[in-house]
Amino acid sequence: MAIGFLWIPATILASLLQTARNLAQRSLTDVIGVVGATQVRFLFGLPFAILFLAAACLGLQRLPPAIGPASLGYTAWGALAQIAATALMLATMRERSFAVTTAYTKTEPVQVALFGAALLGDALTPWKFVAIAIATAGVIVVSWKPGEKLTRAGLRPAVLGIVSGAFFALSAIGFRGGIQALPEGGFLIRASTILVLGLGLQTVLLVAYMLIADRPALVLSLKSWRRSLSAGFLGAAASQFWFIGFSLTSAANVRTLGLIEVPLAQIASRKLFAEGTSRRELFGMAMIVGGVGLLLSISLA
Repeated sequence: MAIGFLWIPATILASLLQTARNLAQRSLTDVIGVVGATQVRFLFGLPFAILFLAAACLGLQRLPPAIGPASLGYTAWGALAQIAATALMLATMRERSFAVTTAYTKTEPVQVALFGAALLGDALTPWKFVAIAIATAGVIVVSWKPGEKLTRAGLRPAVLGIVSGAFFALSAIGFRGGIQALPEGGFLIRASTILVLGLGLQTVLLVAYMLIADRPALVLSLKSWRRSLSAGFLGAAASQFWFIGFSLTSAANVRTLGLIEVPLAQIASRKLFAEGTSRRELFGMAMIVGGVGLLLSISLA
């Protein structure tokens, strides 16, 4: 397989590992809270990211590329957005099922198009409007139960999940920008370098915050080190493959293929948590995936 197409298996592996990581973090949320479960993927993932980078440097016989202001700025943007996205995703999982939460966050590619139109002046054709309408309608179908009145409580998980998707979109753009801004190196060492930088920034920020505001949760995460270490490894491995994808192709391509996480989450939800999903919710998730897929097929044509 040509190097240019390695982003395809990398993205598939990233989706599989991310589904497993989300499951691990979800199980920790009830024990150490949302912020505690959020920091686990960073604090316990950083050592594995350093190992990945060391292996890449040894295998390629070269040092990591120098990190300039542009690369640092983009990576900091991605790191902060990812912290917010993860916390909002875990908060949503406390109110809705694992599968439905994943569907909410997978509105991310649609939001990339909207951000592009609002911030960069990217044109939105009529067919793109249709695609966005389909995906948005799917979110409404998933979030509203038959006979349910429109209340603030009913809309809360939908809003949290969609905003989580928005921050994931901003995170993907930031990390890809950081990789591209590196002055040298092949795709593997670039991806590994930005992974270490991103996780390092996230670890420092969240540990500092928890030492001040939520020290008991930090202590609990250390006491639950076996489960935390598992979530950290899965998070670092998933990010490694996401970043490899970002180093080889656009974030839009990677996130489109990453939509396979929606059916993976559905399978995991039914098998592990016995969380039933109604036909209405399945139909809504199909609309979300269909709308996102249509939008990106138009964008990438």
